[in-house]
Amino acid sequence: MLGNQSEMEKLETLIEKTLQQLGYELVDLEISNRGKLLRVYIDKPDSVSIDDCTLVSNHLGYVFTVEQDLDYDRLEVSSPGMNRVLKKLADFERFKGERASVKLRMPLNARKNFLGTIDGTVKDTVLLMCEGELYRFALSNIDKARLSPEFKR
Repeated sequence: MLGNQSEMEKLETLIEKTLQQLGYELVDLEISNRGKLLRVYIDKPDSVSIDDCTLVSNHLGYVFTVEQDLDYDRLEVSSPGMNRVLKKLADFERFKGERASVKLRMPLNARKNFLGTIDGTVKDTVLLMCEGELYRFALSNIDKARLSPEFKR
């Protein structure tokens, strides 16, 4: 089933809709091993437990059987972890004040990698305070972004 971008978008939409009905957010979706392994990263406001992952895994397995002709061998459901990916503007708003690493598609001031504190969003732009300077990145120019928690001793 996962032969093209359109089919991937349909799968992502189906998973997102299913998770919303259960009270979870789709953080990320990975497909590897030639489409045989599906990894779904979920979140909810008060953190994700192993019971949440089991519930979602069982439910998605049922949904895939009923609604999709999906050929996969293994489904893994897990929390996004402390260094969760940031993909949507809502992610950057939710984690305002947190430290994040951002990698750009196209360089800004001859630089692609930034590490700083999320300062929110404006329209389709992410604000990041980095080395005492406020940077603005178009969401479309962000290749990868993750939370980058600091551990204090």
